[in-house]
Amino acid sequence: MDEQRETLQRIVSTLAIKNDEIHNFIDTLNHTIKNVQINSSNAISELDEEFDGLYSILDEMKGSMSNTIQQEEARKIKALQDQLSQCSSALESSEELLELAAQSLDIKDPGEFLKAARQIKDRVTMASAFRISLKPNVSDSMTYLMVDFAVERRMLQAVSFLPVPKAPEIDLAACLVADNCITVSWRMPEEDNRIDHFVLEYRKTNFDGHPRVKDERRWELIDYIKATEYTLSGLKFDTKYMNFRVQACNKAVAGEYSDPVTLETKAFVFSLDSTSSHLNLKVEDTYVEWDPTGGKGQEKIKGKENKGSGQNPLLKSNRSGAPSPKRTSVSSRSSPRGSRDHFTGESYTVLGDTAFESGQHYWEVRAQDCKSYSVGVTYRNLGKFDQLGKTNSSWCIHINNWLQITFSAKHNNKTKTLDMPVPDRIGIYCDFDGGLLAFYNANSKELLHTFRTKFTQPLLPGFMIWCGGLTVSTGLQVPSAVKMLQKSENGLSGSTSSLNNIA
Repeated sequence: MDEQRETLQRIVSTLAIKNDEIHNFIDTLNHTIKNVQINSSNAISELDEEFDGLYSILDEMKGSMSNTIQQEEARKIKALQDQLSQCSSALESSEELLELAAQSLDIKDPGEFLKAARQIKDRVTMASAFRISLKPNVSDSMTYLMVDFAVERRMLQAVSFLPVPKAPEIDLAACLVADNCITVSWRMPEEDNRIDHFVLEYRKTNFDGHPRVKDERRWELIDYIKATEYTLSGLKFDTKYMNFRVQACNKAVAGEYSDPVTLETKAFVFSLDSTSSHLNLKVEDTYVEWDPTGGKGQEKIKGKENKGSGQNPLLKSNRSGAPSPKRTSVSSRSSPRGSRDHFTGESYTVLGDTAFESGQHYWEVRAQDCKSYSVGVTYRNLGKFDQLGKTNSSWCIHINNWLQITFSAKHNNKTKTLDMPVPDRIGIYCDFDGGLLAFYNANSKELLHTFRTKFTQPLLPGFMIWCGGLTVSTGLQVPSAVKMLQKSENGLSGSTSSLNNIA
């Protein structure tokens, strides 16, 4: 009995759920019917507007062409009336001369007759009747103003509802990836003069080949593109690839998407490693700021409770510069510096969290109100008291804005003064395999200094700062201008010095 009651209750519950689903579906159907009626009414209204517009154009053309015919009629009638008036005047003069000549025949006096004959002869010579054309100046034909709408009639008879545009085809050979810009080019499979605009969608991904249906990133959209090419600029290449697809739109409907293509957007991406930075530095992702109070309390705790040991838990909990949320998702990756201590003493240093041991890489640094800072690269073995450029395993350029401005290149505790203005943004280019580290004015791409050596260990981006802040831009391709400059610099030593060639 209880089992049957429980079974019946389940049936009742199932029926209730099903009834609710049917009710919802009925509501959906009724709503759809109402939408069909509304949309049909809107479509008919738009159809009326289009035909009214067509009628208006035809009426306007008819009025204009009728006016042309009437103007031509008036011109011809005026020309004929002018000719008719001239002929009437000539005829009147000729009739008077004829009557005078007939009367002269009756003169008996020879002298008078000869005189009258000469006068008549002179008047006949000058008579307009002998000088006017007896051919109409204009024709009565109006056939050159006739029209034949046979072609237009066939076109109108072929008028139908707008077809769905076909999918464009992305021309992979014409697409270009350079200087953190991507130019996408496409074409229609056949000419379609009804296309109003195109829609370009793109999505970042770390997967090569055909885009995945369930990707972790959403599509970004650029609408109302009139041309068959578009350039995305100012991109940060923080993934290995980008997917692109295009659709064509006419006035009524958007067509199918093109087959998506995948373009490589490889670049060097890193954040600043807050786990080993100096305690007087506040680090957040790609920004570091000098904090004069950041490490005072922690330094005392460290001296009393953790002398000679690694990082104290209290230090970690009191850090003002927490690890970037952006890097939390990849926290399983081991730190590039292992479990080393924070930089300390006068080594106000922070390193990048990603090392490289091959390839060509580029990143940029912008300083904000810094009294002193250095940018460059280092091996992993930089000691916690070491400063960039003062060891044989680090290379940098150093800017000092304290009291007087000095600009120099440093390596292995040797310094070369750079006699040029300090740019507000510095580009760092490293060709690991080619043994080259170059610094540029990031705005003008002017070469500032070049180190040439043979790198024997993985490199980390390195930064030192005292007062102020540094913003690091990563995910950048090597600029085309830098590539060209490096080609021209190969074999030259205009920017090299005794600091170069020192490993």
